[in-house]
Parts: sequence; structure tokens; C-alpha cells
Amino acid sequence: MSSAQFNAGQTHGQAKAKTEEWVQSAQNTANKACDKMADSRESAQQGKEEAAGFLQQVLTLPISANTYITGEQMMHMAQGAIDGVKNTLGMNEKK
Repeated sequence: MSSAQFNAGQTHGQAKAKTEEWVQSAQNTANKACDKMADSRESAQQGKEEAAGFLQQVLTLPISANTYITGEQMMHMAQGAIDGVKNTLGMNEKK
């Protein structure tokens, strides 16, 4: 075997090893990114649930001594008030 053939084989082997190293590195990076996305998704869902619970607690408002109103009830009352104003002004487009 000539020196040129030996060098070509050695270079080919080194290139192949480097390529495999890069592929493995890319796979590791992709796996880490997927793991982080899964963690982020779980964290976002947990935050959403905690926020919903917090808002429900905050939006339970006292309106008299032993009477409380929830945020959802408040929203329905506000919509009713809006509809009443629209009806009074003739702007309600319900058909």
C-alpha cells in the first residue's frame, strides 16, 4: 500500500468519525430541546391551572354580609348591564 493510499484511508476514517460525532451531537441537542419543550409545556399547564384557581379565589367578592359573588357571576352581570344599556339606546342588534 502506498503512502498516498494510506493517507487517503486515514483521512476518510477521520472524516467518518467526525461526521458521526457531529450526528451524535445533533441528536443530543435535539433530545435536550425536546425535553425542555416538554418541561415548558408541563410548567405552562401547571401555571395556567394555578392562575385559574387564584383568579377564582380573587374574584369571589363579598357583596353583603354573607353573600359572595364569583368572577363568572360578575361577568354575567356586567354583560347584562351592557345589554340593558344597548336596549335603552336602541343599539342592541339581537333578532
